[in-house]
Amino acid sequence: MSTINETGAASAILPDMKIRTVPIGASREGASYRRGSAASARRRRGKRSLPARLALALVGVVGLALTLFLGGFVVFAVSVSVLETPPRPDADAIVALTGGRDRVAEAIDLLAAGHARRLLISGVHPQTRAVDIQKMTEADRHVFACCVDLGRTALSTAGNAAEAADWARAHGFSSLIVVTSAYHMPRSLLELDRALPRVRKVPYAISRPDLNLETWFLHPATAKLLFGEYLKYIVARFAHGIPQAAPTVVAGVSGR
Repeated sequence: MSTINETGAASAILPDMKIRTVPIGASREGASYRRGSAASARRRRGKRSLPARLALALVGVVGLALTLFLGGFVVFAVSVSVLETPPRPDADAIVALTGGRDRVAEAIDLLAAGHARRLLISGVHPQTRAVDIQKMTEADRHVFACCVDLGRTALSTAGNAAEAADWARAHGFSSLIVVTSAYHMPRSLLELDRALPRVRKVPYAISRPDLNLETWFLHPATAKLLFGEYLKYIVARFAHGIPQAAPTVVAGVSGR
């Protein structure tokens, strides 16, 4: 009967194995090397992704700017759609910015009703006569004869403001009723505030029923009109003044 000692049994169960021992210091050096390599790899990846990060940041900035731009348009359109005429618009004088019969007719009605002492119709075509406007608006010719002036040099809203400023200073007016279309009112007040900073303005907005301003978002033509005016308002907001091509000339109905 053969016997197997403990050493033999161990040898039979576990064949010869070569066990390599690594010094503690060498293991730490290897770990440090691996960590350093990983950090270097991350830095290389960071350098490679810098253009991508810049592109992503640019997309974010453009997206934010577009959101603010479109949000500003919505605020502009809503503010225009809720403009209301004051129940008792009283001032020293009235300025009507040409651009439609309704504006001039409303301004003349305000003058005839005694809400102001004098009226300037700004931006009248040089060849348009006072009698033509009087007949078009069916106004009393005596009102024209005494209290209406025609400004003939303005070619833009900034020109209207310059024309009104010269006229108001010449007559010593300290308050004005501003008559124009509702969608045009924000830009008109902006230009008038720039030209006449110490004169009180009373906005009197005219809203044509066919524009459907209250439901502008349902009508593409109205939305397009408002968007175009919004762009002009932004340009005017950052403009520092427009040089006048000619001095302002305000003519009375008699042609003086």
